[in-house]
Amino acid sequence: MAEEKSYQKKVLVSSMLGLGLEGMDVLLLSFALSSIISEFHISSAAGGLLPSITNLGMLLGGVLFGYVADRYGRIKIFTYTIFIFAIATLFMAFANSMTEIYILRFIVGLGAGGEYGIGMALVAEVFPKSRRGQMSSWITVGGQMGTLLAAIIAATIIPLAGWRGAFVFGILPVILAYFVRRHLPETKAWQSAHLKEQETQRHPRLRILVATPKVAGITLGLVLMSTVQVAGYYGLMNWLPSLLEKQQGLSVAGSSMWMISTIVGMSIGMLCFGKLLDRFGSKITYSSFLIMAAVSVSLYSLVHNSLLMLVVGMIVGFFANGMNAGYGALISSFYPTEIRSFANNVIFNTGRAIGGMSPILIGYLIDKRGFSAALLFLGALYLVSLVVVNLIPNPLGRQMGKQMQSNGE
Repeated sequence: MAEEKSYQKKVLVSSMLGLGLEGMDVLLLSFALSSIISEFHISSAAGGLLPSITNLGMLLGGVLFGYVADRYGRIKIFTYTIFIFAIATLFMAFANSMTEIYILRFIVGLGAGGEYGIGMALVAEVFPKSRRGQMSSWITVGGQMGTLLAAIIAATIIPLAGWRGAFVFGILPVILAYFVRRHLPETKAWQSAHLKEQETQRHPRLRILVATPKVAGITLGLVLMSTVQVAGYYGLMNWLPSLLEKQQGLSVAGSSMWMISTIVGMSIGMLCFGKLLDRFGSKITYSSFLIMAAVSVSLYSLVHNSLLMLVVGMIVGFFANGMNAGYGALISSFYPTEIRSFANNVIFNTGRAIGGMSPILIGYLIDKRGFSAALLFLGALYLVSLVVVNLIPNPLGRQMGKQMQSNGE
């Protein structure tokens, strides 16, 4: 029992750190975006393309590494993905052209996209189903600690060493990769599924994602929800820091304070969401948060005071991004072990690739219609997700869980 709990803790901590360092990388780009646009003399739309390219890389990396991890081992592939996005992030500090930056961001996406689903699958397999929401929330809180670290780096390093200096910290994940590879064996659930594949010579079947019309509908619904979640996150986090600097006259350090307050709200919201998800299921929990997210995001258009910005930022973080804690548990509960990493990566990274286009659309709306119109658009997106979550089943229900497991056998 003690050995099992020790293993659970190691899996949880490594997954938290993996998503945290990925979050650090993503937010470093947000703080560096205005400086990159200025240095290379590109348009806002061209700058907004950077996070979109990263998300396209995440989609490809998620499909590739998710499938390979299910087949050859979660821990082994987990370390490879960390190495890839860490080294590519470090090389950003030495890029001399936008072409190089675009290529490096795509490579960063490849590694980061594979890391997400593997970490979520690991946690789903070592903790009981009744605690998946809570454990998934801790992983996403780890992601927010990474974004908090990025905000601190931005406030301290960028004023002194410029945006390139901030990306030198991209080498940090290599330490995590060494720890994971050295101290973690594969999960018992994966080992059992892998042994069964070797005996039967049957490999993970990708058609499990669309095995029946009902399952295909669930998969599509999860993709739509992921798309809305990512669109809201990137739409807010990529543009609000620079808009706060221009409209509220905040410095980089000042916008970092807004970011920190938002991240604190996110972390508290994630922890609350995970517990509520385990207790009440997906429909009630997601519906409540989605309605409040739509309302709170729209409040930004009415706020013109720096102090209120911090308060509203915390509220928006709690509701709009607190929901992010549930996707690992939600997706993992629908699909069997032999395809769990792949399912998490394909579904959430497809949402990332589509929703990640939101910085381009938000930039366009800001230019053509203004800041308020862009915020109202983001608020309306959450209502789309509200409809979807009430159409798909609650994955914590026993009957649905058995049905989905039988489709994978």
